[in-house]
Amino acid sequence: MRHARGQSLPDWLALRTGNLGVFPDGVAYPTSTGDVRDLLTYAKEAEAFIIPYGGGTSVVGHITPEERGNPVLTIDMGRMNRLLSLDKESQIATFGAGAAGPDIEAQLRAQGYTLGHFPQSFEFSTLGGWVATRSSGQQSLRYGRIEHLFAGGQLEAPAGTLEIPPFPASAAGPDMREMVLGSEGRLGILTDVKLRVTPLPEWERFHVVFFPDWQTAVAAVRSAAQARIPLSMLRLGSSVETETQLTFAGHERLIALFERLLSWRGIRVEKCMLMFGVTGTRVQCRTALKQALQICKRNKGVHTGTYMGRKWAQSRFLAPYLRNSLWEKGYAVDTLETATNWQSVDQMVNAIESALSGVLESEGERIHVFTHLSHLYPQGSSIYTSYIFRVGKTYEETLARWQRLKMAASKVIVANGGTISHQHGIGVDHAPYLVTEKGPLGIATIETLCRQFDPNGMMNPGKLLRSFPLPGNKIQ
Repeated sequence: MRHARGQSLPDWLALRTGNLGVFPDGVAYPTSTGDVRDLLTYAKEAEAFIIPYGGGTSVVGHITPEERGNPVLTIDMGRMNRLLSLDKESQIATFGAGAAGPDIEAQLRAQGYTLGHFPQSFEFSTLGGWVATRSSGQQSLRYGRIEHLFAGGQLEAPAGTLEIPPFPASAAGPDMREMVLGSEGRLGILTDVKLRVTPLPEWERFHVVFFPDWQTAVAAVRSAAQARIPLSMLRLGSSVETETQLTFAGHERLIALFERLLSWRGIRVEKCMLMFGVTGTRVQCRTALKQALQICKRNKGVHTGTYMGRKWAQSRFLAPYLRNSLWEKGYAVDTLETATNWQSVDQMVNAIESALSGVLESEGERIHVFTHLSHLYPQGSSIYTSYIFRVGKTYEETLARWQRLKMAASKVIVANGGTISHQHGIGVDHAPYLVTEKGPLGIATIETLCRQFDPNGMMNPGKLLRSFPLPGNKIQ
């Protein structure tokens, strides 16, 4: 049961109600690359499908088995979680691909290093999953997304073994790492992953600035991103998200006093909260902080110090647990995300929020929608939207509401030129929209790559690509 579903809202509803559908027929726990190779051979002989499993945190259906007639073997990589080597001179660490976020940071910090990759699912998600889904961490502005941290490693595929050496750079043809990044278990199973690590920072603080409105705030963070100020994080909440976050914080009297103080500075109803991180040496942090605050001041921002930043850092991985509390009150919550260029950010935010707000109007239902920009680039930004809606009377009604909401937002994203996924991957939920982004030739290229690594179509069928024909094979 624990390997039958991930953490998408449909998965979560299925676990909550017992409507689980298909289970894997077996779960294997390899402890070495040799074990993984043996399991691939065994699955081929048994004509079984294979689902690679990391931490089970997928929010788009990566690990859910499908009814296709063949047995399903889930390969749980959780026991391959050790730091295998650390080259301090080159700052390259090699881990078993089943290492979860806390495993990685604990073993690196004992040696004075950090990976710096902190996705919201940090507690449970694994290194192999990060690579396979092109994950982003909360401090990607400093450390980079997983594609910047992934230096090489080893992939065991049905067709053989792929070794990717950790060159600092290479012009020797297409980058093999790019074939593995985002492959979502369709090519094979990562066993060892080589990572670019960083010495632990001397100093780190998270500061909060409030702006009078969204347009002013967006102008400030765009300026900061394009100035390439060495910050570790920029996260800007819309006015509705800011109000929601302050409400969820509790301490009503303290928040009311705080808001009165802000109003004296011209920060009122439409206020937007920016949190930014300074990480590195003390000298680097002082310089970055000065530059960031200068930009904020020019854009009417009010700096409120680090108190809220400290509170955020203490609870930065707790937001997913809110799903349980809201469910007990009769509400479901889900998130979606995209990325687009700066010229389209406002249009995209408005289109997503409008689409979600109107989906259930005919039923007399209101949707609470709020958005933040969580990963900023000189050319554009990610857009991360949360939405809360009332649970239906039955599992089927709640699922149908979610399906309508998800479809409406996804159609708006592709219609407005955004990527269908900035960090969640494709899985099952986003697969119908992938062709819009990749085009027919791009999809055909991915299909060909899958055939090369997995001639019999054993690996995670139905994910990333809904299907591809394999004439003459028993597994379809």
